[in-house]
Amino acid sequence: MAHGWESAGRLLCVRLDSLGDVLMTQPAIRALKGAVAGRRITLLTSPAGAEAARLVPEIDDVIVYEAPWMKATPPRPSPAHDFAMIDRLRAGGFDGAVLFTVSTQDPLPAAMLTYLAGIPLRAGHCAHNPYQLLTDYLPEGDSGPDQRHEVRRQLDLVAALGSPSNNDRMAIAVPPAARAAVRTMLAQHGIGPGEPFAVIHPGASAPSRRYEAGRFRVVAEALEAAGVRCVVTGDPGERERAQAVAGGSAVNLAGMLELPALAAAIEAASVLVTNNTGPAHIAAATGTPVVVVYARTNPQHTPWMVPSRVLSRDVACSWCLKSVCPEGTNACLDVPPGEVASAALGLIAMRHSRDAGALGAIPARASAARAG
Repeated sequence: MAHGWESAGRLLCVRLDSLGDVLMTQPAIRALKGAVAGRRITLLTSPAGAEAARLVPEIDDVIVYEAPWMKATPPRPSPAHDFAMIDRLRAGGFDGAVLFTVSTQDPLPAAMLTYLAGIPLRAGHCAHNPYQLLTDYLPEGDSGPDQRHEVRRQLDLVAALGSPSNNDRMAIAVPPAARAAVRTMLAQHGIGPGEPFAVIHPGASAPSRRYEAGRFRVVAEALEAAGVRCVVTGDPGERERAQAVAGGSAVNLAGMLELPALAAAIEAASVLVTNNTGPAHIAAATGTPVVVVYARTNPQHTPWMVPSRVLSRDVACSWCLKSVCPEGTNACLDVPPGEVASAALGLIAMRHSRDAGALGAIPARASAARAG
C-alpha cells in the first residue's frame, strides 16, 4: 500500500449500491473516520444509499450519483451528468477515495471517475492490475460459498490502508423523533411499551429473494396465536403485498414509515422476520434478533453479529447470483412457515430470558409452539 493515507484528512467513500450495502460498510467507514483526527468522510452513493447514510453518524456529507455502470440506474441520453460529477468531485478537494464494491463488481469505472477528478489516493479490491487507476488495491479473492462476509471484506480493505477496526459491529443512530413517532403509532394500534411484537418485512428488491406472501401470513398468524403482535412493513409499492401478510389481525404499516421510523420500529421490536433485504441489516445495526428466509443467491449478506436464524433449503443452483430465479421455482425458499415462526419465537424467548415479566406467558407458549 502507498503512503499518504495516514495524512488524508478528506476522504471520499464510494458505495453506489443500495441501503443494505451502505449499512454493511458502516463499520469500515467508522474505522476510517477514527484513524485520523478530524478526518471528514463524504459518501458517494445511490439515492437509496443516501437514505441509509442519514443513519450513519460517521458520514459528514453525501453526494448522490446514479452511476451508468450500476444496474438500477435508468438510461440517460448523454454523459453530461457524469462529466459534471467529475467536476464536482474535483472541486471537493479530496485527499483519497476508497472504493467499496461487492466481489462481482468491477471497481475500474469508479476508479476512472476518481482518477479524472484528480483524487490522488484511490483504493479498492480489483481482480487484475489496475495500473494507474488505483494507487492501492487488494487482489480480488472472493467467490463462491466461502467468500467473506460483506462487512469483513470492507474492514479488510480499510485495515490495509492503515485504519484497522476496534469495533466490528454495525451501528446506526436512530433519531429520537423517529422513536417517539413509532411509540405513538404502536400505541394507537394497542402495542404498549414493553409488549412483545414482531416486525415482518415481506418485500425484497429481487424477486428471487421473496418468500411467498401467503407463507408470511401463516407465520404472522402463528406468532399472533402465541401472543406476539405483528407489524408488517414495506415501502408504498408493497402495501398490497403487506396487506396480504397482515390479514385481519396484524398491523399493516407499509408505506407509512420513512427509513428513520422503520429503523425505530425494528429497534423496538422483539424480533424481525424478513427476506435477505435491507431491513435485515437494520436489525443487525440495532441489535434486534432477526429471522431471515434467505435465498441462496449470494452467501455474503447474512445478519452480522446479531442473534439470528438463517433459513433456506440447499439446492443444486445455490449461489446463482440471480435476481430472478433461473428455475422459476424459488426452491431455496421452500421453508415451512412453522419453521419460521418457531425460529422467531425461540429468538424472542432468548432475548427476554433475563426478564420473564416482559414476556408474560410467551416463553412457555413459544416452547409449546415449537414442540407442536
